[in-house]
Amino acid sequence: MKFIFNDSKNNLVKFVFENESNNPFFDGSKGSVLPLVGEETILLGLGDKDKFCKEKFKEAVYKLGRFLADKDINEVSFEKSDLNLEEKDYVLGLVEALQVSTYNFDHYKSQKCANNLESINLPASLKSYENDVKELLDTLFGQFLARDLINLRSNDIYPETLAKYANDELSDLGVDVKIYEEEQIRDMGLTAYLEVAKGSANKPRFIVMEYLHGDNKPLVYVGKGLTYDSGGYSIKTSEGMKTMNSDMGGSATVIGAMKAIAKNKLKVNVVALVAACENSISGGSYKPGDVIKARNGMTIEVDNTDAEGRITLADAVNYGVTEYKPELIVDLATLTGAVLVALGETYTGAVTNNQEAFEKVMEASKESDEKIWQLPNDDFLRTYNDSKVADIKNSGGRYGGSITAGQFVGAFVEDYPWVHLDIAGTAYLSKSQGLNEVGGTGVHVKTLYHLAKSYSK
Repeated sequence: MKFIFNDSKNNLVKFVFENESNNPFFDGSKGSVLPLVGEETILLGLGDKDKFCKEKFKEAVYKLGRFLADKDINEVSFEKSDLNLEEKDYVLGLVEALQVSTYNFDHYKSQKCANNLESINLPASLKSYENDVKELLDTLFGQFLARDLINLRSNDIYPETLAKYANDELSDLGVDVKIYEEEQIRDMGLTAYLEVAKGSANKPRFIVMEYLHGDNKPLVYVGKGLTYDSGGYSIKTSEGMKTMNSDMGGSATVIGAMKAIAKNKLKVNVVALVAACENSISGGSYKPGDVIKARNGMTIEVDNTDAEGRITLADAVNYGVTEYKPELIVDLATLTGAVLVALGETYTGAVTNNQEAFEKVMEASKESDEKIWQLPNDDFLRTYNDSKVADIKNSGGRYGGSITAGQFVGAFVEDYPWVHLDIAGTAYLSKSQGLNEVGGTGVHVKTLYHLAKSYSK
């Protein structure tokens, strides 16, 4: 799809608020579309005027893009906004919604989805936003990569192939991708991570992505990389396993963010880490009741083998802080069902040890229109992770489950500023929402991009 700054009037889109239409066949409800035959005009409903905002605007334009995808219309035009939106929000809202509307995961389909809309004409007077449009599109390409990786099934995405995707997508963009295999991982001391990985025939890969093009202390992004999670001996139900290809949503996000950062050539130092593995069942799998040792020397009582992601993250975040001494470390993980109970599939839950660091992440998320809700890092809740036989237990039980899971990871970041994002609800949708259909969303690729940009020179 091309975005062109000219004053074309071909298939001009006109915005109509709900119940303000002069056409008896069109009520202006949000996302409603009516091409006017013979007039080269398309009516787009924006819904209730009193509830109108940037988010509602993007949702309506997204529905326009989805509506036109299989129609015999390959070009649409927009005029300068007379809506109650900032000019930049208007331009970038149009671009994002229409570009995202082209995303379809039809990898496994014999018949591919139609996408006939090719050219978007924007007013020539808005050409000053051309570089902003290019930046946004390059960021969305990173998000689309993340969505593809999440949506691919575990027979196609496993540690070896995830590492190959990272290398193929990033190496030519100025990212140094290092891929470590099992014996190298052992030599690096990532012993807790290897305990989770040892039950699978698909061997682990530790993926280190370095983009060092600035003069700041590096930001470190860590993504949970469980390419499939059976639950191990604490086995999930069959229904619960069906979408576990998405359990590597955190890793997809950091890989996508690195692509966005590199394509936009930010002058910044960022490192992304993924401890990729499968949580499978075999005679060699780790078991409930085991006591294992982490990279920092702490012992972990395995209370539940289905609380495996936080164990892999423990070693990965510890590697990140000790090897890179970062300005800030952010981990992202499809970590708990508890966050879905609390926040649904709309808000990402966050835990932090540093309020200033969290505010920087929050500012980036607002810039990206990606929703985060801070959870309390309460000292008493941390006691739920206490173990009678080891330094810490890998599950604090049902109460405050999303918080205690984050606190477990936080026990391994030492004293570095840290933000934990639980994307179990937001990374993979069971029902379409906003600009996303069912499946992978690539949530927080944009947040991580804008966070890196805030440190860029």
